Amino acid sequence: MTDDDSAFLRSQGPATRAVRAGISRGPEGEHGEPIYTTSSYVFASCAEAAARFSGDAPGNVYSRYTNPTVRAFEERLAALEEGDAAVATASGMAAIFGVCVALLESGDHVICSRDVFGATAGLFGRYLARFGIETSFVPLADPTAWRAAVRPRTRLLYLETPSNPLCEVADLEAMADVAREAGALLVVDNCFCTPALQRPLALGADIVIHSATKYLDGQGRCLGGAAVGREELMRELRAYLRTCGPSMSPFNAWVFLKGLETLALRMRAHSENADRLARWLKTQPAVERVFYAGLPEHPGHALAARQQSAFGGVLSFRIRGGREAAWRCIDAVRVMSLTANLGDAKTTIVHPATTTHGRLTAEERERAGISENLVRVAVGLEDVEDLEVDLARGIAAAERA
Repeated sequence: MTDDDSAFLRSQGPATRAVRAGISRGPEGEHGEPIYTTSSYVFASCAEAAARFSGDAPGNVYSRYTNPTVRAFEERLAALEEGDAAVATASGMAAIFGVCVALLESGDHVICSRDVFGATAGLFGRYLARFGIETSFVPLADPTAWRAAVRPRTRLLYLETPSNPLCEVADLEAMADVAREAGALLVVDNCFCTPALQRPLALGADIVIHSATKYLDGQGRCLGGAAVGREELMRELRAYLRTCGPSMSPFNAWVFLKGLETLALRMRAHSENADRLARWLKTQPAVERVFYAGLPEHPGHALAARQQSAFGGVLSFRIRGGREAAWRCIDAVRVMSLTANLGDAKTTIVHPATTTHGRLTAEERERAGISENLVRVAVGLEDVEDLEVDLARGIAAAERA
């Protein structure tokens, strides 16, 4: 694809970009994107090899950091997020770690929201600390707390919105103000919404993180991650990838390319099903509380309605009776899949306190609101009536002591 073609496609609507951006046809004029399953590339001369390795000439060098299929996915995702560039990685956690390693150094300080994915909390709270990078955890939806946590060496603010699994919502424009005042970068995990529903870069974020494993694929087939942002930031991340090597495979990139083509359609369907299921759960006496930003009583509802085009496909609820009731509910469902993944066409259900957030201490879970009776549902594309019947079966089992 020429620079003119790329610029033209970026001027088109999001659905067109999801289908067309990043396509670079070979000499056969193939309509579908090819998979370049090669580890290395042949050079016409030593001079050409030297020029490519040094970056003085364009072209592929080695598939750890230059592969046409991976590049096509990066270009398409960057076009959808309206960022300069993207860097694809082997997983979502690899993308988060890569951003930290590429842009932080010993002595730096990070502020992270308390209610993030368990592995993310572990990365910031345990592993980065070994390299002299300290992290403060603060409530997601309180910009005052973020501002109060700023230190002279604060370099990065990290958050998920909506959060996993309580669907809390952060004011991205307010958070961007906090980051700018601190001279820090705002990094936003956009996994739950995807660019189909929310574009954090347009609201002031510096970098967007994705676990492509989730909605970007949409069918639970592959692992992958990505970061999107300004070219100078992505250049640093690309240098890290070249050296350290947590690369996305060409096959997985091709799967994600095909997933992006239907992303907008799927996200609307996920959101519609989740909204209906959340409203149904509210009517169940055994359910203490439902967490879904699409509900008018949710504290982040108005904010989510302003910065998202829909409310997404993930919800959670607290069921009366503690962990035993939550487990009985989950074990009794027959349509939903008991698995920790989300963003799948198939609805998934999980007990966060003993799975996705199980490696946190009891105190850390309590601060993050991960109670023993919390159940998370990532609503898929089945008939929502069948999902209601399935959860009714689970709730009935939970009520039987």
